[in-house]
Amino acid sequence: MARERKRPQVDPPALSMTPMIDVVFQLLIYFVVTLHPVDVVTNLDVFQPAAPPDSKPEDKPPQLLRVSVFADGYTFNDTRMSIETIDRNLQRFVEINQGSSPTVMVVISAYSRHGDLVKLLDICAKHNITSISVVSAPN
Repeated sequence: MARERKRPQVDPPALSMTPMIDVVFQLLIYFVVTLHPVDVVTNLDVFQPAAPPDSKPEDKPPQLLRVSVFADGYTFNDTRMSIETIDRNLQRFVEINQGSSPTVMVVISAYSRHGDLVKLLDICAKHNITSISVVSAPN
Protein backbone atom coordinates (compact mmCIF):
# COMPACT_ATOMS: atom_id res chain seq x y z
CA MET A 1 0.00 0.00 0.00
CA ALA A 2 1.27 3.36 -0.98
CA ARG A 3 1.68 6.04 1.50
CA GLU A 4 0.25 9.47 0.85
CA ARG A 5 2.67 12.28 1.11
CA LYS A 6 1.79 15.12 3.29
CA ARG A 7 2.10 18.37 1.47
CA PRO A 8 2.82 21.41 3.54
CA GLN A 9 0.09 24.02 3.64
CA VAL A 10 1.50 26.94 1.62
CA ASP A 11 -0.40 30.02 0.65
CA PRO A 12 -0.78 30.46 -3.10
CA PRO A 13 1.93 32.70 -4.59
CA ALA A 14 0.97 36.39 -4.67
CA LEU A 15 2.20 38.88 -7.21
CA SER A 16 3.54 42.03 -5.58
CA MET A 17 1.98 45.12 -7.21
CA THR A 18 4.41 47.70 -5.82
CA PRO A 19 7.18 47.19 -8.41
CA MET A 20 4.61 47.22 -11.22
CA ILE A 21 3.13 50.50 -10.03
CA ASP A 22 6.64 51.99 -9.83
CA VAL A 23 7.37 50.96 -13.42
CA VAL A 24 4.05 52.38 -14.63
CA PHE A 25 4.74 55.72 -12.96
CA GLN A 26 8.25 55.84 -14.46
CA LEU A 27 6.85 55.16 -17.92
CA LEU A 28 4.20 57.79 -17.42
CA ILE A 29 6.81 60.38 -16.40
CA TYR A 30 8.98 59.40 -19.39
CA PHE A 31 6.15 59.88 -21.88
CA VAL A 32 5.01 63.15 -20.33
CA VAL A 33 8.54 64.59 -20.42
CA THR A 34 9.31 63.45 -23.98
CA LEU A 35 5.95 64.39 -25.47
CA HIS A 36 6.02 67.27 -27.96
CA PRO A 37 2.40 68.32 -28.38
CA VAL A 38 1.32 69.71 -31.73
CA ASP A 39 -0.14 73.18 -31.48
CA VAL A 40 -3.51 72.70 -33.12
CA VAL A 41 -4.30 76.41 -33.31
CA THR A 42 -1.33 77.17 -35.57
CA ASN A 43 -2.40 74.47 -38.03
CA LEU A 44 -5.97 75.69 -38.45
CA ASP A 45 -6.94 77.12 -41.80
CA VAL A 46 -8.26 80.64 -41.46
CA PHE A 47 -10.13 82.26 -44.29
CA GLN A 48 -10.09 86.02 -44.33
CA PRO A 49 -13.16 87.76 -45.63
CA ALA A 50 -12.92 89.18 -49.11
CA ALA A 51 -12.47 92.91 -49.54
CA PRO A 52 -15.57 94.88 -50.48
CA PRO A 53 -15.87 95.21 -54.26
CA ASP A 54 -15.84 99.01 -54.17
CA SER A 55 -12.56 99.25 -52.22
CA LYS A 56 -9.35 99.91 -54.10
CA PRO A 57 -6.25 97.85 -53.27
CA GLU A 58 -3.39 99.50 -51.42
CA ASP A 59 -0.55 100.46 -53.70
CA LYS A 60 2.26 100.28 -51.18
CA PRO A 61 2.73 97.98 -48.21
CA PRO A 62 3.14 99.73 -44.86
CA GLN A 63 6.65 100.90 -44.05
CA LEU A 64 8.43 99.24 -41.14
CA LEU A 65 11.19 101.16 -39.39
CA ARG A 66 13.30 99.33 -36.85
CA VAL A 67 14.83 101.34 -34.02
CA SER A 68 16.92 99.55 -31.40
CA VAL A 69 17.75 100.98 -27.99
CA PHE A 70 20.92 99.66 -26.39
CA ALA A 71 22.85 100.65 -23.29
CA ASP A 72 25.44 102.48 -25.42
CA GLY A 73 23.17 104.12 -28.02
CA TYR A 74 20.58 103.67 -30.74
CA THR A 75 20.37 101.99 -34.14
CA PHE A 76 18.00 103.00 -36.92
CA ASN A 77 17.41 100.14 -39.41
CA ASP A 78 20.59 98.49 -38.08
CA THR A 79 22.72 101.63 -38.52
CA ARG A 80 24.15 103.23 -35.38
CA MET A 81 22.82 106.77 -34.94
CA SER A 82 22.34 109.41 -32.29
CA ILE A 83 18.88 110.34 -31.04
CA GLU A 84 19.04 113.66 -32.90
CA THR A 85 19.78 111.89 -36.20
CA ILE A 86 16.89 109.50 -35.60
CA ASP A 87 14.67 112.54 -34.96
CA ARG A 88 15.69 114.09 -38.30
CA ASN A 89 15.26 110.79 -40.17
CA LEU A 90 11.77 110.24 -38.76
CA GLN A 91 10.80 113.81 -39.62
CA ARG A 92 12.11 113.40 -43.17
CA PHE A 93 10.36 110.05 -43.55
CA VAL A 94 7.00 111.45 -42.42
CA GLU A 95 7.38 114.44 -44.77
CA ILE A 96 8.13 112.23 -47.77
CA ASN A 97 5.30 109.77 -47.09
CA GLN A 98 2.51 112.22 -46.36
CA GLY A 99 -0.34 109.73 -46.84
CA SER A 100 0.95 106.82 -44.79
CA SER A 101 2.22 106.61 -41.27
CA PRO A 102 5.11 104.20 -40.75
CA THR A 103 5.15 101.37 -38.26
CA VAL A 104 8.05 101.74 -35.86
CA MET A 105 9.33 98.57 -34.22
CA VAL A 106 11.34 99.48 -31.12
CA VAL A 107 13.70 96.75 -29.92
CA ILE A 108 14.84 97.27 -26.32
CA SER A 109 17.93 95.74 -24.79
CA ALA A 110 17.68 94.50 -21.23
CA TYR A 111 20.60 96.74 -20.33
CA SER A 112 19.25 99.98 -21.84
CA ARG A 113 18.11 102.89 -19.72
CA HIS A 114 14.42 103.62 -19.37
CA GLY A 115 14.96 107.28 -20.18
CA ASP A 116 16.36 106.38 -23.63
CA LEU A 117 13.14 104.58 -24.50
CA VAL A 118 11.06 107.51 -23.27
CA LYS A 119 13.07 109.91 -25.48
CA LEU A 120 12.43 107.74 -28.51
CA LEU A 121 8.71 107.44 -27.78
CA ASP A 122 8.50 111.24 -27.34
CA ILE A 123 10.08 111.70 -30.77
CA CYS A 124 7.55 109.29 -32.31
CA ALA A 125 4.71 111.22 -30.65
CA LYS A 126 6.17 114.51 -31.91
CA HIS A 127 5.94 113.24 -35.51
CA ASN A 128 2.43 111.75 -35.00
CA ILE A 129 3.59 108.17 -35.41
CA THR A 130 0.96 106.06 -33.68
CA SER A 131 1.81 102.56 -34.88
CA ILE A 132 4.58 101.52 -32.51
CA SER A 133 5.58 98.00 -31.44
CA VAL A 134 7.92 97.61 -28.47
CA VAL A 135 9.83 94.33 -28.24
CA SER A 136 12.55 93.20 -25.86
CA ALA A 137 15.80 91.96 -27.42
CA PRO A 138 17.13 88.56 -26.38
CA ASN A 139 20.49 89.44 -24.74
